[in-house]
Amino acid sequence: MLEARFESPLAGREVPADTYVSMREISERGMIDLRGSAADRKFMATAKSALGVDLPKQPRTTATWGDVRVFWLSPDQWLITCPRAKAQEMADQLSQDLAGVHSLAINVSDMRAVIRLEGEGVREVVMKGTAIDLTHGDYPPGTVRRMRFAEVAALLHIVEDNVIDIYVFRSFAQYTWDFLRKAARKGTEVRIFPKAG
Repeated sequence: MLEARFESPLAGREVPADTYVSMREISERGMIDLRGSAADRKFMATAKSALGVDLPKQPRTTATWGDVRVFWLSPDQWLITCPRAKAQEMADQLSQDLAGVHSLAINVSDMRAVIRLEGEGVREVVMKGTAIDLTHGDYPPGTVRRMRFAEVAALLHIVEDNVIDIYVFRSFAQYTWDFLRKAARKGTEVRIFPKAG
């Protein structure tokens, strides 16, 4: 009997040595798409009970409890990240707990690839592919937002001042990886932006 197994769209890619910020794929991250109404007290309370943390209500914010992180995506949508091995169990538990409540919890771990950029100049590298000014004070650690990056849909998460995760649909993973590798190539530093933070 055949058994399904996960394979990253970036499997086999070596960590480049010719970039001025480090880049690598985070393939062990699980993701759950959670939909429901923030105005529904039962939905919010049940989600908190299952996740251990309140769902963030403010745009572009995140909430964290242990190895679970919740991204605000819209007034009725959140992306929950957790270890890949826990994602299906957590999605099943959410679905069970939210039975009878207008909501949806589904494991979407295979939908996206996550590329982590790390090091001084990481915001500059990302700004080479988007019109967003990441040196602005509106982008502290913990910020999450959807964006157009190199003309594709992406999700940006500022983990720390010099650590950024970019989520893209898996069909764009290779393209995004190649774009970032060129944008971060040694010798292409711009250094005209003020230090972010």
